[in-house]
Amino acid sequence: MNVKGVTIRFPQEMLDKIAYVADYEGRSVNSHVLVLVRQNIADFEKIHGKIEGAIAPDVNVKPPRKN
Repeated sequence: MNVKGVTIRFPQEMLDKIAYVADYEGRSVNSHVLVLVRQNIADFEKIHGKIEGAIAPDVNVKPPRKN
């Protein structure tokens, strides 16, 4: 698995709360954020179907908003 880093800026209060929940769950903040992202992707795929193939970073992949 290829692992890449990303910088995420959180307001201090939110970071403190994420750290609190992560500690409560026995995880690091990084591990907890990964859990949340994985769950978000799984929830998205349940509704919209599996995300397949490579997504080119220069392509706008955001679908139009549904009303």
